[in-house]
Amino acid sequence: MRHDTKRRACSYINPFFSSPLTPYFHAMPVTDTNILQLLKCIDLEEKEQVARYSLDQQHTLKSLKAEGLALHPIIVTKKNFGYADYPEISFRLPFPPEANMFKDGAAIECFCTGEEPVKGVLLNLDGKAGEFRLFAPDFPDWIEDNGVGIKLAPDQRTTSIMKQALNKLEANKPLYELFQYLHGNTSIPIEQAAEQNSTLTFSNSRLNESQQVAVNAITQNKLICIVHGPPGTGKTTTLIEAIHQLVKKDEKVLVSAPSNTAVDNIAKGLLLKGMNILRVGNATKTDEAIFSHTPEGKLSNSKQQKEIKQLKIRAEEFRKMALKYKRSFGKAEREQRNLLFKEVKNIRTEIKKIQAYNEEKLFTEASVILGTPIGLHDAGIGHLHFKTLVIDEAGQSIEPLAWTIFPLADKYVLAGDHFQLPPTVLSNEAAKLGFNKSILETAIGTVQHVHLLNVQYRMKESIAGFSSKYFYDGLLKTAGHLGNTGTHITFIDTAGSGFNEMQGKDGMSLQNAGELQVVQKIIETEKLDPAVTAFISPYSGQVAAAKEILAKQMRISTIDSFQGQEKEIIILSLVRSNDDGDIGFLKDYRRMNVAVTRAKEQLFIIGDSATIGADNFYNAFLTYIEQQGTYRTVWEFEL
Repeated sequence: MRHDTKRRACSYINPFFSSPLTPYFHAMPVTDTNILQLLKCIDLEEKEQVARYSLDQQHTLKSLKAEGLALHPIIVTKKNFGYADYPEISFRLPFPPEANMFKDGAAIECFCTGEEPVKGVLLNLDGKAGEFRLFAPDFPDWIEDNGVGIKLAPDQRTTSIMKQALNKLEANKPLYELFQYLHGNTSIPIEQAAEQNSTLTFSNSRLNESQQVAVNAITQNKLICIVHGPPGTGKTTTLIEAIHQLVKKDEKVLVSAPSNTAVDNIAKGLLLKGMNILRVGNATKTDEAIFSHTPEGKLSNSKQQKEIKQLKIRAEEFRKMALKYKRSFGKAEREQRNLLFKEVKNIRTEIKKIQAYNEEKLFTEASVILGTPIGLHDAGIGHLHFKTLVIDEAGQSIEPLAWTIFPLADKYVLAGDHFQLPPTVLSNEAAKLGFNKSILETAIGTVQHVHLLNVQYRMKESIAGFSSKYFYDGLLKTAGHLGNTGTHITFIDTAGSGFNEMQGKDGMSLQNAGELQVVQKIIETEKLDPAVTAFISPYSGQVAAAKEILAKQMRISTIDSFQGQEKEIIILSLVRSNDDGDIGFLKDYRRMNVAVTRAKEQLFIIGDSATIGADNFYNAFLTYIEQQGTYRTVWEFEL
């Protein structure tokens, strides 16, 4: 038994969308209280970003690094002029960072002590390696100096696009009607649900019944439907089949997700079906197979590309002339340098016009266009008519981001799981007003046509069991071949051991050194293979400490960064251990839902039952492990 002293305690025909985007509304003053609140939240988030991302006396480089808001130092490995002739930099880091805030497409600043920072965008970050683009005529003189780094910057461009979309919403009658419906302020006449006896011929014969029902619902959707996909239930597989079926019905489909990874996963699946797709947005890190289906890839050998190449050569000549004027120069030289860089800027504009002209045919021909919301916005496809918009990872998309692309289509499919982690929001005040409520979480309360994928193919039954019971009303079943073959879930209780939480060296995040000792002992006694094992924790301080002592080949991550991933074996360190029963943001039970559904074969949880057990959720979790797994105490280990 546990050693704990405190425990025991829709369908709708939409006639208004004759013009899909209607972007030419003259925005009237906003009156809707929900829209006004979202606009207020955007302002609060923007202010918080400015405050948090500043590098000043109050926010030192050390504190920014500790909060995962800066990567420093970086080692430049490659420089080239990429898209539209912007400078692009490849870099590596001395060690894998805890950088879940550094998403693809994040606004960044490249900095070096004593120099003026340069704005840019993060193209990708994968482990120790990454790439970013600078919004500058050339590389800074100091780019390869010691002490160069990048930090997050306020994403004023994205917030501006979101504000613009919200300000236009009331003027677009059908879209505003949908907005009010999703917020429970009006009822839309809902037709009877379509017959579920599908007449579809599925191209994927391995779909289970719930997946087939979801595909059938998507093809018969009249306005909006939801595909609820808990962990491991084949949500992407289902969406790929549904998109294939829509295209067979001669629909033009738009696909989006907040992350490039999710977009690419669907793109790969559609390509395997031989579909005519166009992947827009950041193409720097896409697979070779996907790259040939991006505008850059499709135009790489065209006559226009040769013209662009000549323009880039001209731009390089102007740049070289400008670079003759180094850091110390007078007024006349400065003016001359500025004129030369102005020519570089003009050439860039010309390149963009050529690219846009040639991309137009590609946009028209493609059956499916895919990209992140901002990537789709930048592609300039507002004049095209899409029948269906599919948003994957809708549980990770803040609501205003979704409204930037809703005007592009007639019908909507939201896919995701609102019982996993919500979108990341910096401003506590904005979060209190609901800004971290995703478009999926907003819609799930009112949309009638919600289709649960109810068979999971990832985990052993006992690993999935608690989440199924607590989050999914016991409806989530496990595929037959994943039945229990022994013990697959173990809790190691540190109650009474003195393994207390403590502030990390940075003073920002909690650590628990005692739990890390247990981790090492588990790896040793259970003879765990680091290559198939991952260590996860809710606290970045514990992750940082783990990286110093655990095997380098082991994946070590916060829970938030590990969402969407899986490993054969997961070791979860809960960290919290104190006399007050304070569990901090372990209170967001969705974080635990993510944490306990990453393991395929073995899940080890280390925690203090005396601290977490006073909470009803964790009390139920500990009881479940006693019934379905193995309950051990730290005293069993020689530490």
